[in-house]
Amino acid sequence: MTLTKMIRRTVPSLEERGISKIEVLHNAKRVDNDEFYTRYEDVEKELDMYSKSVWKDKVVFCNCDDAVDDDNDKRRTSAFALYFLQNFNRLGLKKLICTHYAGKVDLFHQGPKGYIFTKEGFKEGKKVFPPNYTGSFDDPLSLKILHEDADIVCTNPPFSRARDFWKITIESGKKFIIISNITNVKNQPYMSYFEKGKVWAGYNEVDWFLTPKRELTRAAGYWFTNIRIKTRPMSKQLKIMPLKKIPEKHKKYDDDNILLVDNCYIPSDYKKPFAVSVRPILNGLLDKGYKLIEHKEYIPHVNGKRCFGRVLVKKV
Repeated sequence: MTLTKMIRRTVPSLEERGISKIEVLHNAKRVDNDEFYTRYEDVEKELDMYSKSVWKDKVVFCNCDDAVDDDNDKRRTSAFALYFLQNFNRLGLKKLICTHYAGKVDLFHQGPKGYIFTKEGFKEGKKVFPPNYTGSFDDPLSLKILHEDADIVCTNPPFSRARDFWKITIESGKKFIIISNITNVKNQPYMSYFEKGKVWAGYNEVDWFLTPKRELTRAAGYWFTNIRIKTRPMSKQLKIMPLKKIPEKHKKYDDDNILLVDNCYIPSDYKKPFAVSVRPILNGLLDKGYKLIEHKEYIPHVNGKRCFGRVLVKKV
């Protein structure tokens, strides 16, 4: 099964680009070793969680995805495009638009020219090759489609350009379901989006991707969306209770007297800011009456020793 591209490369300033250290560990030194595809089963697992009413009569824009409307040529189609092509009528879609990036790496062997693939109604999908079109999500023509045609953006954008992609997509005001680095919750360029309720975690992690040779490779991905989630299964892992009932081994104070809680324990009666890992945020803590209070990662020290990075939250 074919899958969407995820091109990553090392950049000079992590903070400036909004990339975590974990991400860099997974970055390859050369582009030809830096091609990753989202697995179809991961796309299906997440998107099937959303009501059909989300998709009905909508225009879905997969702006980082190659597409071929041919059941015999699935290996040249990204997992996102393939999902929507195979479920077009079931979901009641109005239109599907996908774009091919004319970059250095021809991920799906679609050729060197950027194109736009469109499927509407019962018609077969078709491609057009606009002159000088790059196929990038920030190409002027892609931005025109985003603002004038799209209802929902659904894709796996390149991790190395995640900051740009999030900014463009969120500022467009369109609905979206995308894959990004799991640590974006505590990365400064993204935290204000979570704090302001412009994005929240989707349903699932994405731990595994495929190389062009269809070999499994591990990466720290997660689904993010601005489509309201009514029932979040992972919220059951949040253990919200009075501070005194939290086991001692899962709570402590750092050198600045900030409370640190682990293992998804959350104090229900604590009025001051406290620090948690990204996991409670991904599990829906911000839906439970808590908020982020800083737009940067919090690095605690205990007895002078640096601990892993967290985020500061507070009960509303």
